[in-house]
Amino acid sequence: MIRLVMPSILFICSGNIFRSMVAEYALKALLGPTSPYIVGSAGIEALPAAIHPVIVGHLLTKGSDPSKHVQRKLSQELLNEVTLPVAMGLNHSDFIRQHFNRDVRLFNEICFQKREPILDLHEAIPDWQLNLVASRDYVISVIDYIWNTMPIFLATLSDMDHTPKNRPT
Repeated sequence: MIRLVMPSILFICSGNIFRSMVAEYALKALLGPTSPYIVGSAGIEALPAAIHPVIVGHLLTKGSDPSKHVQRKLSQELLNEVTLPVAMGLNHSDFIRQHFNRDVRLFNEICFQKREPILDLHEAIPDWQLNLVASRDYVISVIDYIWNTMPIFLATLSDMDHTPKNRPT
């Protein structure tokens, strides 16, 4: 039996409660409910943690409610099922290459042909726990950056080969 597989996109970060999750929600919002894509996210660690209220609040202002988001840990099965995995940071693409023997492009690489990561909070602001205002501002700026860049990401999908493939079941 042959089944048609819908094109799918999986955004990948560390915990699946910030960058990859925001990218998932931004793309879903842009695509709308009749999208031809399956969109999801996962984390290479995905240690149980709550989504920070600043992230929740800012996503709500954009019309997306992440309250039902469930963290997922990246697995070989998830990678096997996805058409386009997208890493948010260099450490994520390195991890996937080392543990799953698969090369994964960065979000900024797809959008701007630049191998530049979207830094996690602790990478951008090492003393983030002491510098709460800068930390909040950084988190909001990352959400806005991903949200505002998503139309560029979507435009590049039409230039890439992500048509559904026939796979035996």
